[in-house]
Amino acid sequence: MSTSTSPWPRVGRVLQLALEGVAGATLFGMMLLTTADVTGRYFFNSPILGTVELTQLMLAALVFLSLPVVCWRQEHISVDLLDAIFPAKLVWVREVLVNLLVTAALWVMAQRVWTLAERAFQWGDVTEFLRIPRGYLVGLIAIMLALSALLTLARAVLYLLEGVKVVKQGGPLSPTAKEGSGHD
Repeated sequence: MSTSTSPWPRVGRVLQLALEGVAGATLFGMMLLTTADVTGRYFFNSPILGTVELTQLMLAALVFLSLPVVCWRQEHISVDLLDAIFPAKLVWVREVLVNLLVTAALWVMAQRVWTLAERAFQWGDVTEFLRIPRGYLVGLIAIMLALSALLTLARAVLYLLEGVKVVKQGGPLSPTAKEGSGHD
């Protein structure tokens, strides 16, 4: 690796692998829990207590652990209504504006959810059956929303830098770099 190569693609890849690994482990845990619960329920007449609560908590964690990766890869659901009317040379302007709007929305949500996490800790809010503190999950959701906002802001900056020709279009950090281009 030469000294002129940026470390950011590697940092991004490590972050992506870490989030995907934790999300994958959470999904695997949900699968094991459900399998054990169903097996216990039907074969031994002894279901696992609190399975519904644990599944709800793990599902929420799974969704929000995946959100930063989705935001960085720009794999969220989108509607291409404006593609036909937007000049190809100005697509970067649209992408900067859309990413800034999404950044603002995610940041507002992160702040609001963080307030809810603080409140959950102050009030000692716990799940109904297993008495698991809710504040940890709500805090995780706030952190993942904030991280998603930062990654979306980074995307906006990259589109801007490409649009004004400060960085080469299609580079390893480029929002327009293709998956199969070797810039993973």
